[in-house]
Amino acid sequence: MMLPLDLPLPTRHRDDPVLPGLRQQDDFITADEERALMTGIDRAGLTPFLFQRWTGKRLTKSFGWSYDFQTGVFAPTEPIPEWVTPLKARAARFAGLAPDDLEQLLLIRYDPGAGIGWHRDRPAFEHVIGVSLGEPATMRFRRRMEAGFRRANAPLLPRSIYHLSGEARHDWEHSIVPMEALRWSLTFRSLKLWPPERQ
Repeated sequence: MMLPLDLPLPTRHRDDPVLPGLRQQDDFITADEERALMTGIDRAGLTPFLFQRWTGKRLTKSFGWSYDFQTGVFAPTEPIPEWVTPLKARAARFAGLAPDDLEQLLLIRYDPGAGIGWHRDRPAFEHVIGVSLGEPATMRFRRRMEAGFRRANAPLLPRSIYHLSGEARHDWEHSIVPMEALRWSLTFRSLKLWPPERQ
């Protein structure tokens, strides 16, 4: 299934970034494209997220590279599917990267009650680019200081895109507030080192 995602990028941008290194844009895709992507994600063979002995409420599937939170193994997996290729090219262009730089894709469906706890993406990855579908969400950020944390929130609107790099990617942790209704997301990542096993 190929999606018509090779249209020119919309021109609306958020003028004031929440954090240095966080760039966002609303209306990155159309409502029709959003529906097609949600259908594609639901057909991709998602499985419950597993972290050691804990099973999360969100369903996920990785392409290109996969990190097993049970074993700590980071390894190649099946290639990014062709139906995502046009979106990958547009997401790379938004981030100022080449499409081939985006070597990993994570698909997620958040069922009601699902969120993501505080974390930084695995150190093998560099750029993180996410496209939000379905219900709006809030991405929270925190950075440890001498006396507690600095905190910030970034709204993730349906059909929007964000790009984490630099300070926002490496110096701040982020999390997703648990959802009250269904949300889907596609997250593209570039690799920091090659081969990643050296890290």
